[in-house]
Amino acid sequence: MGDIAKLEHHDVYYMWQALLEARRAYQIGEVPVGAVVVYEGRIVGRAHNLRETTDDPSAHAEVVALRRAARTLGRWNLTGATVYVTLEPCLMCSYAMVLARVKRVVFGAKDPKAGALVSNMDFLSLPFLNHRFEITGGVLEKQCQHILRSFFRRLR
Repeated sequence: MGDIAKLEHHDVYYMWQALLEARRAYQIGEVPVGAVVVYEGRIVGRAHNLRETTDDPSAHAEVVALRRAARTLGRWNLTGATVYVTLEPCLMCSYAMVLARVKRVVFGAKDPKAGALVSNMDFLSLPFLNHRFEITGGVLEKQCQHILRSFFRRLR
């Protein structure tokens, strides 16, 4: 995970797009996590955390971006899509991506508190899952960690 020399150019580009979303979250007082959904080389959904803004516990960046991508494509099945997210997805978001049938998830920073793909569990190893996706972690990891640390330092 995370060796920048081995990354595809497009992974870095789309993670920068997710970081732009994280910055938008930061500016409105939301935990700065951003996500973009890419299908056939174009962004079809983008979002940042909106839990505080909407009083919706499910308004994580990934879930909101998946909803927007589904609306853009006119279908819930996002087979072939890649989700780029600045923080390792939690259990809820990981399962939402399984249900959406995404092809791949690319994340920036690991989440030692709630990460469900590598940090706290290997969610995709659960035997009852009817779909699995590829994982790439550590893309622009330092930049993704920096915005989160900066946000929480500001709160203290």
